[in-house]
Parts: sequence; C-alpha cells; structure tokens
Amino acid sequence: MNKKIGLFFGSFNPIHIGHLILANYILEYSDMQELWFVVSPQNPFKDKKSLLNDHNRLDMVELAIKNYPKMRASNVEFSLPTPGYTIDTLTYLQEKYPNVSFSLIMGEDNLGSLHKWKNHELILKNYQIIVYPRIVEQGRNTEAFESLRLTTLKHENIHQIKAPVIELSATEIRTMIKEGKNVRPMLPPEVFDYLDRSSFYK
Repeated sequence: MNKKIGLFFGSFNPIHIGHLILANYILEYSDMQELWFVVSPQNPFKDKKSLLNDHNRLDMVELAIKNYPKMRASNVEFSLPTPGYTIDTLTYLQEKYPNVSFSLIMGEDNLGSLHKWKNHELILKNYQIIVYPRIVEQGRNTEAFESLRLTTLKHENIHQIKAPVIELSATEIRTMIKEGKNVRPMLPPEVFDYLDRSSFYK
C-alpha cells in the first residue's frame, strides 16, 4: 500500500502558528501519514518583491516543525523552473517517489479559481485534494466564483476537512514586524527568535 503524503504549498513568508495548527489537524483527522511544507520560490499569482530569500523561509519552516516528526520541509521547487506550477511539481514528485500517493492541501477560497491553474483537469483527475475552510476574500465572492467553488467541491477527488478557521496572515505579521509590534504569540517560538535576531521584514 502506498504511503500517503499531503503537500501543503505556500510561500511561508513567514510560517506562523496558523500553518502548524492546520497541518497538525490534517494529520490527525485524515489518512495522511506525512505532511510536507513545499516552500514555493515564486507563485505565478503573487508579487515576488515582498518575498524573503527562499532559503531563509525554508530555514524557518524547518525550525517550526522540528518537534513534529510527521512534518517535513521540502525545497523541491527550488530546483524546478520558475515560475513554478503545481502540476509540474506533482509530476516531478510522482516520478521521484512512485510508491507514494500524494494529495494536495488547499484552502476552500482557491477552488473558485482552480480552473485557471495549469493543467487543472489533470490535478483533479489524478490527485486527491484536501480542502480546508477559509473565509473568501471580499471582492472574490461573486456569483460566478461561488458557482465554480460549489461545482468543484462536488468532484470525487475533493475531500473537505472541518479544520478550524484561523484568520492569521503572513502579510499582517510582516506589517506588524515593520511597525515594531509584538508578533511573538503568532509565531512558533523558534521562528520568533530567528526573526528577532535578524532585520527581516523590518
């Protein structure tokens, strides 16, 4: 039987306690045996200017998960062409680990735009997608977006998980650091210490 691994893609700029709470919940309430944080060097839909160096973000993920044996930090996308696309990473990982069943972990707010992803039909056909609840951003909650989201949710490879909704964003944390505010409660202790010793985001 293939090992089941969930892939949690993101910039993790920086990783925060919301990411860990969600990852732990998925490991406890799904059939995933491991969860990999796939640190993305560049998301085609995001502005790269606010991104911290790839290896610094990877370091923070490794620090954050060092006490979680079922979690792993992955730099697989660092060596793939940029901008990176999820289907390319999935294809690469499947070829490298043929005896693993990979699943994609995705926020519910992304379902309405999944049709814009490169080769999204292949992703839906060949991979289980674990969907966790997210509050849809204002401006995205149009009738068309909502219709697409609801239609996609009905796909046989989409599996909803009732994880806690955590309204904590890396963007907000970066802003608070720049403004000199205390972000200690929002970050794993090792990540807070790492950032506190640096000038990152300041």
